[in-house]
Amino acid sequence: MSPGNPVTGGAERCTLCAEPPVIRLPEPDRHLCAAHLIADVEERAALTIQERELIKPHDRIAVAFSGGKDSTALLLILTRLLPAWEDVSLVAITVDEGIAGYRDDTIRAAEEVTKKLRIEHVCISFTDLIGDDLDTLLIGRETQACSVCGILRRKALLVAAHKAGATKIATGHNLDDEAQSVLMNTLRGDLPRLVRTSDADSSGCFIPRIKPLADISEKEIAAYLFVQDMFPFLPECPYTRYALRLEVRSMLSALEQKHPGTMRNLMKSKRAIEKHVDPGAISEPLRRCRECGDPCSGELCQVCMLRKSLGK
Repeated sequence: MSPGNPVTGGAERCTLCAEPPVIRLPEPDRHLCAAHLIADVEERAALTIQERELIKPHDRIAVAFSGGKDSTALLLILTRLLPAWEDVSLVAITVDEGIAGYRDDTIRAAEEVTKKLRIEHVCISFTDLIGDDLDTLLIGRETQACSVCGILRRKALLVAAHKAGATKIATGHNLDDEAQSVLMNTLRGDLPRLVRTSDADSSGCFIPRIKPLADISEKEIAAYLFVQDMFPFLPECPYTRYALRLEVRSMLSALEQKHPGTMRNLMKSKRAIEKHVDPGAISEPLRRCRECGDPCSGELCQVCMLRKSLGK
């Protein structure tokens, strides 16, 4: 490695062995070779699962698998950790939104990975769910892309997970994603979303969501896949440019580069707030949607409200 390498910080050896490093990681400051990076990422994901009791014996985990880097890393890690759990099974679920020039490539990547890992793979489309693909639904309302897509993706995942008999849905949200969400909810003044946890007990109303990669940065995940020749070089969703998250991501990345630890500090602040706020006291009680019967906080669930706005 060159002394000026920005990834490794100029170190010539891994902190744990004599091999050349591939990455420099903070907290604690260390340089890791490929083998020790892989072990570090997998051990930390396992620790997150263990400490938060995300996976229990006899669980069937539906992995939200887009084919991108985060979900690829998640599926690979869970596959490797699988033998340590009692009677736990995995199924990969890919949602085909119907985005021209983007989704076909990611679906092919997803099919290749699941075949290689020998994991059951299920695909569900927006057309199956609502009768049209996302491109058609967004004609004349492109700026609403992320909102529309998010609502329908969540519903599609739930439908497919229910059909697959899943007890948990695992998503590839990483530290960057989680910190971005904290900042977005803070900017919006949305306290209920800020303190809400996806894996909380919902009295059987929802399939709980778990995030095993929530303490691992995007940089680490990319390096983890790259050194194993599993990094998916795929196009970016064309609707990303309309997202508030894109602005927050750029801002937070700049802050993290200038002030390392910013993202972890945001997560520490969220956890500190959670200790002093009862989510049930600031959220609307669950009821049933009058149209479809799904649990929701109002008279209509988000999907039924979306259907009405789209004339479906």
